[in-house]
Formats: sequence, C-alpha cells, structure tokens
Amino acid sequence: MTTALTTPAPSSSASTEPVVRVENVSRTYGTGSAAVHALQDVSFTIAPGELVALVGRSGSGKTTLLNVIGGLDRPDGGRVVVDGREVSSLDERGLVELRRDVVSFVFQTFGLVPVLSAAENVGVPLRLRKLPTADREARVQLLLDLVGLGPHALQRPGELSGGQQQRVAIARSLANSPRLLVADEPTGQLDTETGTAVMALIRAVVEAEGMTAIVSTHDPLMVSLADRVLRIADGKLVAG
Repeated sequence: MTTALTTPAPSSSASTEPVVRVENVSRTYGTGSAAVHALQDVSFTIAPGELVALVGRSGSGKTTLLNVIGGLDRPDGGRVVVDGREVSSLDERGLVELRRDVVSFVFQTFGLVPVLSAAENVGVPLRLRKLPTADREARVQLLLDLVGLGPHALQRPGELSGGQQQRVAIARSLANSPRLLVADEPTGQLDTETGTAVMALIRAVVEAEGMTAIVSTHDPLMVSLADRVLRIADGKLVAG
C-alpha cells in the first residue's frame, strides 16, 4: 500500500494570511565607522504555497534575511511574523519550537551526520519528536522515494555524491512537514547539472508537500521556477 504524503494541517491564520510577514526589518553588525548595515527597512509578505527566489550579490544581505526569518538571528528593528508567530519577539523556547514545528532549513553545507545512513539522517527530526518506529520508517522511506533516493537508504553520506547528499538534506528538512522551507544557496556546492536537478526537486517537493518556500540563489533556473523574485542590494529590497 502506498503511504500518502503528509500535508501540514492549516494554521489558525488560514490560507488568506501570509505565511511570512516582514515589516521594516533592519539588522546592523558592529558600531560606528565599522558598522555594517546588513538589512535596511526591509518589508514584504509571502503567501501560502508560494515559492520565492531571493536574489542578490554576495554580501547583499540574503543570508541575514533568511536567518532573521527563520529565527537564527534577531533584527535590530521591525518585526517578522511566520505562520502567525512573531519570530522577532520569541524567547529561546519559542524559537526552538518554531524551528522544530514550523520552519525547516536547507544550506549549502549539507549538515548530515557522517556515521548515520541516509535513512537515519532523514529520521533524526522524527526521533526527536518520538514518532512511533513504524510511522517514522514509513515517513522516511516516503521522503527518500520522493527525492529519488529510495535505493540508497542504507548508504552513509561519504558513499553518496554531493547532489545525493543535498537530496538527503532536503528529505530531512521535510520530515516534520514544515509550513516554511528556508533554503540558503542550496546548489552552491553542486555542478550545474546536479544543481538544476536539485532546484527542480525543490519546486516539486514544495508542491507535493503543500509548503511555502524562500530560496536564496544565483541560479537562473531557480529564478525561472519561482512564483516571485525578491531582489536585495546593500541590505535593501529593490524589487518584489
């Protein structure tokens, strides 16, 4: 029997409300003449189910913006609301719950545990939630099949190519059916052909899992696959 994809339950904010709301957000590192204004009065929203590409040169503020949205960094001014939660005012426990239940991340560096198999890596978030073994194994197999790695479930990261490792990382990011996927240059370490496949995969899994996503990228394919493009330069939103 085929197990259906687990789609996250609708939040109390309903589908008419943005999943992401960024309002007049600023972030500065350092002080005085050494100050770096990483973000300057940035505002935008992202609708449910939308795939947004975040584009800008290195140092433009893309990573800082993604970190602020995902609760890995705090803005100096403004507010960020994700799935009805005001991220910028959450305490540490609230941030842990946000990153466990609502937001999932994919980075350039795959972040896999070398001694664990592909299946075990994907299952880590489900173990932390104490999901029953049978349910966990079914979900892991479903996700590995979704990213095209079902036959590689028992292989460790060192036995997989870079593209395969990123696919495992994407499968792991989907384990808890997050409302929002945040991806920071997910193809930055991959060759063009492999990166193209991973970008197409992100588009497919966003649709299959009913998620919203924001992806920073230099890849023209990702831009073409996105529903909308946000461009950032010198910490300021210049389009979108």
